Parts: sequence; structure tokens; C-alpha cells
Amino acid sequence: MEGPSCLSPAGRDGETRAADRREPGGGSGTDPTRDTRTQFRVCRFIMETGLKLGLRSVPVATACVLYHRFFQRASVRVYEPYLVAMSCLYLAGKVEEQHIRTRDIINVSHRYFNKGSAPLECDKEFWDLRDSVVQCELLVLRQLDFHVSFEHPHKYLLHYLLSLKSLVNRHAWSRTPVVETSWALLRDCYHGDMCIRHTPQHVAIATLYLALNSYGVELPVGEKTWWQVLCEDVTKADIDAVISDLLRLYDMEAKCI
Repeated sequence: MEGPSCLSPAGRDGETRAADRREPGGGSGTDPTRDTRTQFRVCRFIMETGLKLGLRSVPVATACVLYHRFFQRASVRVYEPYLVAMSCLYLAGKVEEQHIRTRDIINVSHRYFNKGSAPLECDKEFWDLRDSVVQCELLVLRQLDFHVSFEHPHKYLLHYLLSLKSLVNRHAWSRTPVVETSWALLRDCYHGDMCIRHTPQHVAIATLYLALNSYGVELPVGEKTWWQVLCEDVTKADIDAVISDLLRLYDMEAKCI
């Protein structure tokens, strides 16, 4: 995989194109499975790079959503996905008010692809790449019609965890890593476009449901199930749909290793 220093500079009007993204036979057909694997790898890049840049979880989630929404409208065969990802990180920092410098994004990305390498020199290659990131940011904004503020499941999951903690035996709660597992599952949801296909409340409920079931934590039974008490419009089918998508992502992860 090429490093960020090898990414093509943005073309006119910020249209950063990957000229070599074609089928081996020279055709321009699409391969949904390969595209999905690409998206998975690029979102993993966003998460690891965001962590090294010191971004909080919500800005990283915003970067992933920006990326997925962009490629809902554009083809991964036309635009260089890693350059789009770098621009999404840059834009997400602004949206969530945790600003990061383009230089830091470029250097961390460069190290991601070139382990142990020194930071890039401030030469023509660096400035061309910086211009590409900035122009690509404008492309993302235009492609999304400047709708770049999103509601994430994080606040709902936090509320649900606090609500359920009071219902569960405190010893059982402290012995099982339900909290940590729920947050880990939520983070994993952003590796695919399931994070934009399901409502935030349903994703939060489903990750918590899966975490509770994984450790056999039982909750008091009443007239309504615990998830209906927390979120009135969620159904078991909604929960199953989110979990099914998440399990498919884990299957994809195994194929990407």
C-alpha cells in the first residue's frame, strides 16, 4: 500500500483522482467486496491515525462518518481513499473543535505507511500533499452540501450504561467488562457504513445488548424489555439488524488481515 507521500496531488477544483484504480483487465467495473475491504482498511487507518494525533473518540467517529458519506456519493475508484481520509480527519477536527495541523496529519500518515521513517521535509512534495489535503477538504464539503455535523451513538450509550448500572447487581456489574466491551463494539461499528445506515439510538442499544449477552448479565424482567424502556421505537429486529452488520464487519476484518 502506498504511503501518503505517494498520493496524487489534487486536480483542478479539488478533485483528487486515483488514476490507477482500474480493473486488471483495463475495465472500469466495480467489485463491491473489494470496495468494502478498502473502506474497512481506510477506516482502520482513520482510527489509528486519529489515536496517534490525540483525537477524542467523537472527532474520530465524525471523520469516519464524513468518509462514509462522501463515498456514498462518490466512487472509491475515482478518488484516492487515503487522501480523502486525511482530509476527513482534518475537517472532523474543525467540526468537533479539536483542531489538528495538516502537517501533523501528513507526518503521522506518512509514518503509518513507512514505519520508522523520519518526518517529511518541507519540500515541494510536502507542500503538494498539503495542498491536496486542503483542496480535498473543500471537495468533501461540497459533496456533502456542507452538512458535516452528525449525531453519534456515544451520548446515548453513556446514558444507557448509567441507567442499566442501577438495575444490575453491583458485583455482577463490576466483575464483567460490559462497559469496556460496549464502547469497543461501538467503535468497531465505524469501520463500515453501518454507522450511517442505522439510527444512533439503535446502534447504542445493539452494542449494549451484545455486550450484556456476551457475558450473560441478566436484567430484571418487567412489562417491557430493558431496551424498550430505554428507547421506545427500537425493536428486536432493529437490534438484530445492527448486530448482523457488525458480525459481517468482523468477518471482513478476518479477511483483511
